[in-house]
Amino acid sequence: MIIRKSSKEIKKMKEAGQIVAETHQLLADNIEPGVTTQELDKLAEDYIRGQGAEPIFKGYHGFPASICASVNEVIVHGIPDDYQLQEGDIISIDIGARINGFCGDAARTWGVGEISQEASDLLTVTNESLAAAIKEAKIGNRLSDISHAVQSYVEAKGYGVVRNYSGHGIGRKMHEAPQIPNYGKPDRGPRLREGMVLAIEPMINIGTHKNKTLDDGWTVVTKDKKMSAHFENTVAITEDGPEILTVLD
Repeated sequence: MIIRKSSKEIKKMKEAGQIVAETHQLLADNIEPGVTTQELDKLAEDYIRGQGAEPIFKGYHGFPASICASVNEVIVHGIPDDYQLQEGDIISIDIGARINGFCGDAARTWGVGEISQEASDLLTVTNESLAAAIKEAKIGNRLSDISHAVQSYVEAKGYGVVRNYSGHGIGRKMHEAPQIPNYGKPDRGPRLREGMVLAIEPMINIGTHKNKTLDDGWTVVTKDKKMSAHFENTVAITEDGPEILTVLD
């Protein structure tokens, strides 16, 4: 069942979303060669808790950290460790926070120092596909219009769309109905209605969509070892159109 939120509840979700956005900005300011993903994780956890919120990834089904830190060919669910970021890497960071009973969830991919044109283009296309998807998050559209917007934008540019991980509804829980794939035909699935709140998150590969999970049970990598990018925002469907809750005011 898709749980619709009142305007008051969406306001609370925006508070969580702002903490997530602020945490992303803090990490972006600290991403440079030599920094470890573990150090970024500590920065994020300290900041989130300092705002009176909780990092909702930590302990989720046993996940050991407060952020997902996914470098280069890692698509999602990278576990922060002592890896030191290198010039030319890209790093996808996914952050979730809960405050006053409601969640915010967003991901960004950043370049470390100078990155290749190929990597820069991947980040641009992935971010643009998220923007295209958000435009479809409006009353009267169907859920798959969001999915189709990602796939049609990305595949036209020759990239691979990850198929076995998807966006999701969000509210009091991080993962609620519905699932939101990043591919599919338009005009399918439930109608979008005011008060739905969705975490829309394209995961896009330079190569094919094929991937595998490493032995740690979490880290998902591209099978061809080519780079992957991940952008996500929490979006409320309102009578005035989509409202992004996880960008800085």
